[in-house]
Amino acid sequence: MQPKFYEMSIEKLMQSYTLLAVEQLYGFTVNDKQIQIQITNKDFEGDYTLVVFPLLRISRKTPEATANEIGEKLKSSYAVIQSYNVIKGFLNIKFTSEFWIKRLNDAVENENFGFSCGNGKKLMIEYSSPNTNKPLHLGHVRNNLLGYAVANILEASGNDVVKVNLVNDRGVHICKSMLAWQKFGNGETPESSGKKGDHLVGEYYVRYDSEYKKQLAEIVASGIAEDEAKRNVPIQLEVQEMLRKWEAKDTETIALWEKMNSWVYAGFDKTYNDMGVSFDKIYYESQTYLLGKTLVKEGLDKGVFFKKEDGSVWIDLTADGLDQKLLLRSDETSVYITQDLGTAQQRVAEYNIEQMIYVVGNEQNYHFQVLKLILKKLGFAWADSIYHLSYGMVELPEGKMKSREGTVVDADDLIELMISTAHEMSKELGKLDDLSDVEINNVCRMVGLGALKYFILKVDPKKTMLFDPKESIDFNGNTGPFIQYTYARINSILRKADEQQIKIPKTSVCANISEKEISIIKLIDTFPATLALAAKEFSPAVIANYAYDIAKEFNQFYHEHQILREENEDLKLFRLMLSKKVAIMIKKSMKLLGIDVPDRM
Repeated sequence: MQPKFYEMSIEKLMQSYTLLAVEQLYGFTVNDKQIQIQITNKDFEGDYTLVVFPLLRISRKTPEATANEIGEKLKSSYAVIQSYNVIKGFLNIKFTSEFWIKRLNDAVENENFGFSCGNGKKLMIEYSSPNTNKPLHLGHVRNNLLGYAVANILEASGNDVVKVNLVNDRGVHICKSMLAWQKFGNGETPESSGKKGDHLVGEYYVRYDSEYKKQLAEIVASGIAEDEAKRNVPIQLEVQEMLRKWEAKDTETIALWEKMNSWVYAGFDKTYNDMGVSFDKIYYESQTYLLGKTLVKEGLDKGVFFKKEDGSVWIDLTADGLDQKLLLRSDETSVYITQDLGTAQQRVAEYNIEQMIYVVGNEQNYHFQVLKLILKKLGFAWADSIYHLSYGMVELPEGKMKSREGTVVDADDLIELMISTAHEMSKELGKLDDLSDVEINNVCRMVGLGALKYFILKVDPKKTMLFDPKESIDFNGNTGPFIQYTYARINSILRKADEQQIKIPKTSVCANISEKEISIIKLIDTFPATLALAAKEFSPAVIANYAYDIAKEFNQFYHEHQILREENEDLKLFRLMLSKKVAIMIKKSMKLLGIDVPDRM
């Protein structure tokens, strides 16, 4: 079966044309790598450019002569090529309007344009990974949005993706909140306080830190050196004992742990729902840390690990350019990497995954370097399939956030702020006129969350970013609301066309189209390559900026050209068809980012 026109990228099409032209001109067969095709620089006339330098050994002519010969051969052989020009060793090819309309027609006819159907890898992506001692904050927001969007992108690229969350529901940090509530809570509950469960538990985490610092200061004031004092702070010793009792399955400790964690889970579920993210499976550290301890003991028997005099278990990675890493404390309680070992082994056994992607901040780069190395030393060949999607921190104009000191930007508060700000700005700009109360609430929620998600996802994941809520919700510039408003604008046009009983065609034969219209078609045409790049780089920013580019290009077109008032009927129908496809591409791109777009604004 002959592939549809859109199924071959223009680069591949140009490559096939050029391979044949070179063979006919010079009598040599060249390979694909020698045919370098790229999008023409905006400073020059043309659509795609052939770099002729790799072909000079075959032509035995100057770059300009070679480019001119190939250009003339291509133009005479293929009617879709309108013209060409040569700039030194670069052959710039310009396609006809008919060529671009054909590309658009095929894209319009294909509902799954750009998406791949199956035949990919079995992938698992872990994101969120909260601790049950505090609510989700701005840092978690970036983590969740990034993980969810990358999962969408990988799935749209034909992969079988399993989205998972690992809840850190045990350990010394969890015991801090538990102990503080036990000592100072007076039986307070989410119901009695009217507070969201994760917020309530987080307050006791902060309370613990405050009490710890107070007790430490008192010990130091008594004349004891700070290093020694830190090892003997009473409340910290109590926490360590609580952790030991938890691992020993002490009934009272386990009951307290289950009660407080249940409060937190209810809070997390609401935040995830408000954020619009989900998971296929949730793992709990409390259920996997024993698997990790088993692996540590096996590694100890094999001589991969060693014991120190105090009974703690370590691995020596100094020969690998790292250092010694603790795996079990002297009291046999586990650390983070212990459960990560067990969780990784369990996941591979359960899902037979080909790659495991961890979405975790860049402060954990060393942790994942060690994790992969330990798993390899334990003999797991799949350790090389682990990929740490390391992302930069989110900072505020006021500086960094600290959970222990209660200076974080709470995710729930941030979501509420974004929705209320969207309401204020939308009302001020008159974008809520003629909408019902229900529509206003839906639009403000879409715009507020869209602003938040887009502002975070448009930044390369590897970069540290500064989050400014006011800047994110601007209806002009590279923002979510700008793209959402463009979508709503197109839908308004399409509704008016429907009211006028105009039937938008699925294909067009119109030939008299402008350069601006061609530039929009070019953007539509690049979507498959854009999605492939986003998947390859695990970067939603690639999709975000694509959505902005096509929205910006359409708005320029909208201000320069008539659509419904266009007198030429064929041109009017073409522009409606083009507008409808732009709306589809905006919606498709934003959905990959987890962002909804409103039909009306």
